[in-house]
Amino acid sequence: MTPPLPRALRPKPPRPGSKPGRNGASANGATGGGDPKALKKARKQAQREAMKQQALEVPIAMLGWLDERTGSTPFLRAFLFRKTPQGTNWYYTLGSATMFAFVNQAVTGVVLAMYYNPSTTQAYGSVRHIINDVFLGELVRGMHKWGSTVMVVLVFLHMGRTFFFGAYKYPRELNWIIGVVLLILTMAMSFTGYLLPFDQRAFWATVVGVNINASGPILGPYLADFLRGGAEFGTTTLSRFYAIHMLVIPGLIAALIGAHLYLVAKLGTSAPPWLKAEKARELAEEEI
Repeated sequence: MTPPLPRALRPKPPRPGSKPGRNGASANGATGGGDPKALKKARKQAQREAMKQQALEVPIAMLGWLDERTGSTPFLRAFLFRKTPQGTNWYYTLGSATMFAFVNQAVTGVVLAMYYNPSTTQAYGSVRHIINDVFLGELVRGMHKWGSTVMVVLVFLHMGRTFFFGAYKYPRELNWIIGVVLLILTMAMSFTGYLLPFDQRAFWATVVGVNINASGPILGPYLADFLRGGAEFGTTTLSRFYAIHMLVIPGLIAALIGAHLYLVAKLGTSAPPWLKAEKARELAEEEI
């Protein structure tokens, strides 16, 4: 008679419908008719199965713990599993593409900020250091530089799709207003980021842009003084542009994107205009 396995090494009872262990190992670990080698192999198999089962239960328990305290499951279910109208196509992905471009800008911007020095004497040298010396620095800087252009193009395409498809009409007027504000903030982020390399082209282009703002009625001169941080361009100007570009505008964009997505989930996606026209024609025929 072989001695029974210790309680700590005994595997848990199999779940309904599960198959027994390999090599004929049963639930109680007795196998091979009392062969010591087979018993040792069964013990190792039982230990591996127990560790595997525990590893699978850890993420499930963590998700259950978070869901019990946040109640996020109903929100995620309503947000991810919502109905979309018939006829949606690739034009409807422009909003998601714009959000992906913003995430790219945020991630690459954080990496660049680790090496950038917002000083009139060190800014250009720090950018050269990122491009020439930092590992993958040229790639990250290129993703950030050209990603800004991609984001501006996608914002305009997304707003054009919304306008021509009539998705700005009732009850989505507030979402349209938020989109217009997001467009303005995107342009402002591009304008403030253009100065940061602090080379000749960035400096004089920003001078022209600030002077254009100064020509605006009433608030124009005050806005120009605020952007310059005084009467002339200097270290304060660069620091102010850096703070606005890195902290103020991304925070506002992230908050408004959250509100934008909430309204999209709450109000739903508008149907394409050709489907609306077909539906109106069918209703007219029924009335006749």
